[in-house]
Amino acid sequence: MIECEDLSKKYHGDFWAVDGVSLNVQPGEILALLGQNGAGKTTTVRMLTALITPTRGWARVAGYDVVQQPQEVRANVGVLTEQHGLYMRMTGEEYLDFFGKVYGLDAEARRSRSQYLLEYFGLADAARQRAGEYSKGMKQKLALARALIHDPSVLLLDEPTSAMDPESAQLVRNEIARLRSSKRTILICTHNLAEAEALADKIAIIYRGRILLNGSLDELKRWVFGAVEYEARFAEPFEAGELDLPEGVEVTFRSATSLRFRVEAPLAVNPKILEELVAHRAPLVSFQEVARKLEHVYLKTMAEARGGTYAA
Repeated sequence: MIECEDLSKKYHGDFWAVDGVSLNVQPGEILALLGQNGAGKTTTVRMLTALITPTRGWARVAGYDVVQQPQEVRANVGVLTEQHGLYMRMTGEEYLDFFGKVYGLDAEARRSRSQYLLEYFGLADAARQRAGEYSKGMKQKLALARALIHDPSVLLLDEPTSAMDPESAQLVRNEIARLRSSKRTILICTHNLAEAEALADKIAIIYRGRILLNGSLDELKRWVFGAVEYEARFAEPFEAGELDLPEGVEVTFRSATSLRFRVEAPLAVNPKILEELVAHRAPLVSFQEVARKLEHVYLKTMAEARGGTYAA
């Protein structure tokens, strides 16, 4: 549903806002595009929506080329920008009807589609209120409804919960999760790592216009941290120096009451580690995998991209 290869955009002089972005997002998938301000997220979205022309490379959205078939691309894409652009004096009903006309829907299609979306997003009771009277969460849900008025197969969301209070942001995240379907692909640009981790099937990290990593969260964890780590915690100080650990186990951290291992083949090796701990009467409280979150992946990747180091 979204394909691009070497997608690039150069502005004044030799400044490449986006430089060599390649993505492939399948029907039914949610991709989160992560990066700092100025990393190239919004420029990428603008090229994918045929609003600006790439300097180099190509992109197809819903099967249409963004340069050769811009009208078809726009007809099949729903866009939610960081600034939602609501017309505050219009009611919710009027607002959706207006954009239905923009997308060429006839009167009956506009009426039924608007009614469906207002009910879907829990806005039916506020349909005749002006948008300026809506809460932040309601405004963002109305903007989402606008992006969906023509039932697009691709949804591009730029910072969908930016500057929202936690309750409103959760409402919008729930709606995005509900929109996942086998027919619709969603790309989310966000700074919110917990949001990306909760919603996305795939994650791409962009830095200075280039994609540093692109894959599922499990794939990113493997690429960034290598072998899985496990940690044993003890009820009281335990001297672990005499442990005879199996081959393929590396101790990465130790303290009086904990021991951390990097394990290449946990199914084969972990039972042997536990046997060794029991044999030495270790006061074991827990033995579990060290949780690696998207935050750890992102911070380590960005630190290394800047030439620094990161210790989780």
